[in-house]
Amino acid sequence: MIFVTGPKFSGKEKCICEMLSITHEEFLRTGIRDVEMKVTGDETESELEKIAEELAKNTIVIASEIGSGVISTDQKENEYRSRAGLLSQMLAKRAQVVVRVICGIPQILKGSL
Repeated sequence: MIFVTGPKFSGKEKCICEMLSITHEEFLRTGIRDVEMKVTGDETESELEKIAEELAKNTIVIASEIGSGVISTDQKENEYRSRAGLLSQMLAKRAQVVVRVICGIPQILKGSL
């Protein structure tokens, strides 16, 4: 599995499609994006492991980094960010390749393409 992460609107999907020479339609058949939206903030670590295991069945998994930046004063929002970050860690651990995209520029953090 290839795990792609980076800030929202940083060009993650476009970048990985170019790197793999696949179309958007091919990505939709083999990948999933916005996986941070699978988190509510109420999950246990065990529940997150199950979500990560299911998501890792995709060829490409894309998650937006949402924990960087301003810390919310809302406890529920912080729990959500914490759980989304933990899910990303679980996915990165399972991935053969991890790519971080910033401003449309990919940086391979783990493995190779």
